[in-house]
Amino acid sequence: MPASEPAPEQAADQSQHATPAGHDQHAGPERHAGQDKHAGHDKHAGHDPAMFRRRFWVCLVLTLPVVLTSHLVVDGLGLRWDVPGRSWVGPVLGSVIFLWGGWPFLVGAVREIRDRAPGMMLLVAMAITVAYSASLATSLGAFDLDFWWELAALVTIMLLGHWQEMKAIGQARGALAALAALLPDEAERVAADGQAEPVPVGALRVGDVVLVRPGGRVPADGRIVDGDAELDESMITGESRPVARSTGERVVAGTVATDSAIRVRVEALGDETALAGIQRMVAQAQRSGGQAQLLADRFAAALFYVAAGTAVVTLAVWTALGEPDQAVVRTVTVLVIACPHALGLAIPLVVALSTALAARRGILVKDRLALERMRTVDAVLFDKTGTLTRGEHAVSDLVTTQGLEREEALRIAAGVESDSEHPLARAIVTAAGSAGPARATGFRSLPGRGVRATVDGTEYAVGGPALLRDLGRALPDDLKAATGRWSARGAVVLYLVRLPGTVLGAFALTDEVRPEARQAIAELRAEGVRTIAMITGDARSVAESVAADLGFRSGVDEVFAEVLPAEKDSRVAELQRRGLTVAMVGDGVNDAPALARSDVGIAIGAGTDVAIESAGVVLASSDPRGVGAVVRLSRASYRKMRQNLAWAAGYNVVALPLAAGVLAWAGVALSPAVAAVLMSASTIVVALNAQLLRRVRLDAEPD
Repeated sequence: MPASEPAPEQAADQSQHATPAGHDQHAGPERHAGQDKHAGHDKHAGHDPAMFRRRFWVCLVLTLPVVLTSHLVVDGLGLRWDVPGRSWVGPVLGSVIFLWGGWPFLVGAVREIRDRAPGMMLLVAMAITVAYSASLATSLGAFDLDFWWELAALVTIMLLGHWQEMKAIGQARGALAALAALLPDEAERVAADGQAEPVPVGALRVGDVVLVRPGGRVPADGRIVDGDAELDESMITGESRPVARSTGERVVAGTVATDSAIRVRVEALGDETALAGIQRMVAQAQRSGGQAQLLADRFAAALFYVAAGTAVVTLAVWTALGEPDQAVVRTVTVLVIACPHALGLAIPLVVALSTALAARRGILVKDRLALERMRTVDAVLFDKTGTLTRGEHAVSDLVTTQGLEREEALRIAAGVESDSEHPLARAIVTAAGSAGPARATGFRSLPGRGVRATVDGTEYAVGGPALLRDLGRALPDDLKAATGRWSARGAVVLYLVRLPGTVLGAFALTDEVRPEARQAIAELRAEGVRTIAMITGDARSVAESVAADLGFRSGVDEVFAEVLPAEKDSRVAELQRRGLTVAMVGDGVNDAPALARSDVGIAIGAGTDVAIESAGVVLASSDPRGVGAVVRLSRASYRKMRQNLAWAAGYNVVALPLAAGVLAWAGVALSPAVAAVLMSASTIVVALNAQLLRRVRLDAEPD
């Protein structure tokens, strides 16, 4: 290889794996993204778009004089070029084009032979080597052929096809570079004296506190230690609306503080950040193969032997017919037309595009086969807590007595609970809303019963049934009916008591159903999923109440309640024994076995690392509507793969016999240059069809 060219592997790295300054620690996942098995030759030939572009333009300039001085132009158009040394233009420039322009194909062929994995590069190298040998023999008088212009056109067009192919794949892989670009180059580290100083992101350490100003990006995963802000997390979760984050809450590198400054204590850097994890998963998905990819690889390998066999038979038959010139032309044409460019692009480009589209929507595909199987899923099993519900209690209802207004009851109860750290207390304080809790003093905890405090000079207590028993008070009749209904559906019931013992009201607290969960289930039904199921360790009454709220269909959808953690995977197996293809959606440690056993495991991104590692697909947000988006993406990408494979395979089936000259008797024949044009055209058709995947709507159509 000429010294001016970068080594193939270096060229690929330089074009595809550039990362922002100061972010070396994030480059690892990207480095692997470019090493998929693109028809078995991507990693061998150094497919750098810039290199192919440069060689194409140089070879195009050299090809023009070769064509203009060829017998095809001079004799065919009746021109007379009295140019000194015209006969040397083809051999000299043609040799440069073959040795320099064709070098990537020759190197790739040698490596395919060494790896005993014949494929496209070997086919291309065979075609241009045969063309060059025939051309050289013509110049030496062995054949009566003017073949140099066809060789030059063949190499130039092949370079054009590779350039466009690598450009398309490089654009699809841009999701990884875009993820790396989300990180700022500098951060403002807060010193011991409270002053912020700019430092490179690479200089941060776990435990450092950084200042994130309005409009600035969070430089590392951490927890807010001061301030409140709305963060734009769309690039991580796909959620379009800013999310409110306050002191104590976790924030992710790459997200943007939209309205206020916050101080964040760094908890994870480099490969440990959520952003780096997303990069790894996207890269893994783009490297992973699927059933369609296996089919394409087998076809490409078989095509080498078919093309080689056809070339040998073509050479022998035409030679036996007494036409050695046609034997060479037909043999070269067979080898050119058999180049499986379109076949090699059919699957990798769809994989790259689909995973990039999914990542922008907050869907992280870890396993390509899992995404392919999602199109056949006919049962989706949801874990309840944290998936269909928020995983935290909220006040769902309240009743009052003694003439107390509802808003006043909430204000007093929130004041009594304001100093408590209990999740149920937080739910009541939150329910008070903009009015806020009453000012309370003398807070005391009553272990196992509740809390008490003084509001406006009056002492109150908030607690459950144990509080009423401890005070020796019976529940007023006007509260019994409501609290009975709440308890029946599994709600937690708390009471507001004015001491020494007057019950003023009751609150129902439930694990709130996610508003988007109903839409998620409706979308899955619209996609043709037969069975929606829910699994939980909660009591049957609680599970049935949630199912009713979500619109589960009696006799069609299923509810598995009071299930022990160790039994979840057996419920998945039970559905599979009925002949259902099951997707399991969960977020907890106890969901991991079920996620692994299911045909497709989908982890909610807000869940545990164990659940995420056990799944084939991860939803970066906690929005269950992403499950329907995975179904739509699976079907759309598989449809594109099949279309591309059908086109690429059909093209070769039709073109090979024509290239061999079976219709030469009827005046239908393909020259090597025309074959190269058709091969490049087939590549463009496949690339354009794959690009149509960008039109797929992952969000459900509005009603």
